[in-house]
Amino acid sequence: MYRPDETPTYAALDLGTNNCRLLIARPAHRDADGPGFRIIDSFSRIVRLGEGVSQTGRLGEAAVARTLDALAICRDKMKARGVTRSRSIATEACRLAKNGAEFVAAVKEKTGIDLEIVDRETEARLAAAGCASLADPAAKAVLLFDIGGGSTEVIWLDRAAPGAGRKIRFWVSLPFGVVTLAERFGGIDVNDTLFKSMLDCVGLELGDFVHSVAGFDRCPNFHLLGTSGTVTTVGGVFLDLPRYDRRRVDGLWMRDVEIDATVRKLRGMPYGERVANGCIGVERADLVLAGCAILEAIRRAFPAERVRIADRGLREGILMQLIAADQARKTRR
Repeated sequence: MYRPDETPTYAALDLGTNNCRLLIARPAHRDADGPGFRIIDSFSRIVRLGEGVSQTGRLGEAAVARTLDALAICRDKMKARGVTRSRSIATEACRLAKNGAEFVAAVKEKTGIDLEIVDRETEARLAAAGCASLADPAAKAVLLFDIGGGSTEVIWLDRAAPGAGRKIRFWVSLPFGVVTLAERFGGIDVNDTLFKSMLDCVGLELGDFVHSVAGFDRCPNFHLLGTSGTVTTVGGVFLDLPRYDRRRVDGLWMRDVEIDATVRKLRGMPYGERVANGCIGVERADLVLAGCAILEAIRRAFPAERVRIADRGLREGILMQLIAADQARKTRR
């Protein structure tokens, strides 16, 4: 319960098909790229909650146990930081699983966290809210994409009136992400034929969306804006970082030829080399090439000279909405 005499502390928890992520923040001054809050704590763990859901239709016992352990850490962090307002969401794995509601009830019972299974439109809008500040203000339109574990959101952002930010013109949620695509086609040994099959699969799903936006202006400043473990991994490998560094990657601009070269490099890495890479590791080594296939299909459908990498998304969108709601409440008083 929020009390207006307190210094507010906000938490946003995003439980995806692959990751469990938490941000805890307090309001701060907003600048051109800044979201208007200061992070005071965070947590991220790959839990693979959606492991096997595409085959069985259910969340597995081992995946649930891993996720509950991670959520207990999130609960303890929120309690230690004195969080006054929070929102915790779950996405594609819980949307698809027959026992998704049962899992949400178990989370409440064992951790006290009120987990909300959001629909795909809400997920797309939160991603846009969290990332849109990184779009080039000179671009009339930007294509935002969020490659998740179980779904991929693709969003056409138009430039609104000056100072009014971006507005969603069209969006689509593709019914697969890195986990589901890797489970369907394989992720450890990915040859050219397998990679092309993944590309074709994604391209087919994108077809209607491509047609929907075909008549909209792509000015010379048109670019792609990507958020996900896939694109941040591409950014880290491009920079040849010995270990991933968010400060170096968030907001990074990459030219199309640099993306081409980095994806070729990733595709040329055997599984063991991917495991050993400090920006990939064992937890992403069998997923990153499925992510590259989704990335390449999007780039082929929407050619652009530049891609901006965002290490931000749903959690930042949640925090911005929570803070804005409190500020509006104060203004009305």
